[in-house]
Amino acid sequence: MRAAIIVVFVMAFWLAGSYAGDDGDREITGSTVMARVENGDTILVMELQPVDIVAAREFSSWREQRRYNRMVRNVKIVYPYAHKAGIMFREYLEHLEGLDTERERRQFTKEAEKMVRDHFEEDLKRLTFSQGLILLKLIDRETQHTSYDILRDFRGAFSAVFWQSLARLFGFTLKTEYDPYGEDKMLEEIVQLIEAGLI
Repeated sequence: MRAAIIVVFVMAFWLAGSYAGDDGDREITGSTVMARVENGDTILVMELQPVDIVAAREFSSWREQRRYNRMVRNVKIVYPYAHKAGIMFREYLEHLEGLDTERERRQFTKEAEKMVRDHFEEDLKRLTFSQGLILLKLIDRETQHTSYDILRDFRGAFSAVFWQSLARLFGFTLKTEYDPYGEDKMLEEIVQLIEAGLI
C-alpha cells in the first residue's frame, strides 16, 4: 500500500514538473470569438456553419420507393459528368473571351470538342435513356444554359439544329430546362444530398 502511494506521488510530481517547465513552446490551438455581456453573464458570439437536417423519406408504396431508389442511382451515375461539364463550360467561356479572332475561337472550340469526346464519349454511350435525360437537366443546372444553347454558342446554329433533330428521333430535346421547384424538385433534393455527402 505504501509503495502504491509513493508511485502516485512520484507521478504527480513528475507531471507537475513537466507542466511547470513549459516555457510557452507548446502550440495552443483555438480561435478568437466575439463575446457580449448580458446581466453579468459573458455570452460567446460566433457564426456556425449551416447544418442540413433531412427527415427520413416516407413512401406511400413500394413502387414509389423503387422509383426513388432508381432516381438516386441514376443521379449518382450522371451527376459527376454534369458537375465536370459545368466546370469545363466556365473554363472554356473564360478562355474564349481571351481570344481575339474568330479563327482562334473556331480552332479552340474544335480542340475542346475533340478533348471532350476523347474523355467522355465512351462513358456517355453507356447511359440509359433516363440517365441521359437527367444528364441534360443537370447540365442546365450546372451551366445555367440548355444543351441546345451550349451547342449553338460553341458550334453554331446549324450544328445545334442538327443535334436537336437527332435527339428528337430518340425522344429527347436538347432544350430541356431544369426546374428545381416544379418538375425536378425530387432531382434537386437528391443532388443536394449528394453534394452534402449524405447519400
